[in-house]
Amino acid sequence: MRTAVLGAVLLVVGVVAVVAGVLTGEDLLVLLERVAPVLGFVVALTVVAELASEAGLFSWLASAAARAARGRVVVLWAAVVALALVCTVFLSLDTTAVLLTPVVVLVARAVGLPPLPFALTTVWLANAGSMLLPVSNLTNLLALRALGDPSPFAFAALVAPAAVVSAVVPVAAVGLRYRRELSGRFTPPAPDAPEDRVLFTTAAIAVALLVPALVSGVEVWIPATAAAVVLVVATALRRPAVLRVGLVPWGTILFASGLFVVVEAAHSLGLADALAVVVGQGESLPELLRLAAGSAVAANAVNNLPAYLALEPVAGSPLRLVAVLVGVNVGCLVAPWASLATLLWHSRLTSMGVEVPWGKVVLGGLGVAVVAVPLAVVATALAA
Repeated sequence: MRTAVLGAVLLVVGVVAVVAGVLTGEDLLVLLERVAPVLGFVVALTVVAELASEAGLFSWLASAAARAARGRVVVLWAAVVALALVCTVFLSLDTTAVLLTPVVVLVARAVGLPPLPFALTTVWLANAGSMLLPVSNLTNLLALRALGDPSPFAFAALVAPAAVVSAVVPVAAVGLRYRRELSGRFTPPAPDAPEDRVLFTTAAIAVALLVPALVSGVEVWIPATAAAVVLVVATALRRPAVLRVGLVPWGTILFASGLFVVVEAAHSLGLADALAVVVGQGESLPELLRLAAGSAVAANAVNNLPAYLALEPVAGSPLRLVAVLVGVNVGCLVAPWASLATLLWHSRLTSMGVEVPWGKVVLGGLGVAVVAVPLAVVATALAA
């Protein structure tokens, strides 16, 4: 609700900018052409993720991971790491935050383990693990146009060094900080059959086909929409009560739309020139570190989405754009509001009665960001 209200306020500000002549109708049409496919993808993928979760797919995967661990806590945690990375890379960070968080908490509780190490693993990998593919993060999708619309594989090749470092650092941090909690053994849970095998199988097939389709080079909103339609139809036939207006993330769409318009208006007023003075213009390692640090600070000051939109025009090259993505995707682990995924993660934990010690989470996120951001930039520079 707060996200929707803030989005409405931002849209009102955007309307004022249009009325005042800061933005023209042509500017808005160009903006719409760019962001409509991105927002369409977000809607479709959210529907896919929600309906797949209702079908029991994510719970089954987590339960299967717990049984595969054969009673070893560290193996169970490694399975959560793998599941969080796969979910983030192929289905976006918000999917991981919204759907995987309650699953890993329930699994941890079912086997008598503290949920916080698993929950932290989920949210840190949701953010820092979202570098590899365009679909992994909304900022990545926005970056495609600035990079000349490369294929998913070309994008992955460009960001791979940073993506590997960004994923390894938070995993190492959780492993070291919670090494005692992650040792020992547990009693594996009994197999839990899906309530509706037909719906479960349909969801599993749809998601299994969607994953390769998202990296096929086709505009990602197309396969995501197709998968969403299949699951909506299947759910309408099998469990119609599940279908509701709330499946569409209205608050997120309103918030993102408002941000797009406001930042575009700010650019018309010279925001890019002002930021260029702060983040520099070169491609040397010190300049790239400066840009990534500035991007991380901006993400934590406001939110990673407007931070990316504000900094994209001052990137100027693929290498500098990767530094911006590192800053906004990996550096947003400190402030709770720096990433929508973190806010969604906290909301899910609160609804499940899991207390979030924000002091420890913020300090831990700061430690991870301070290490991961510069290392990711160095890895990118060395591979260039």
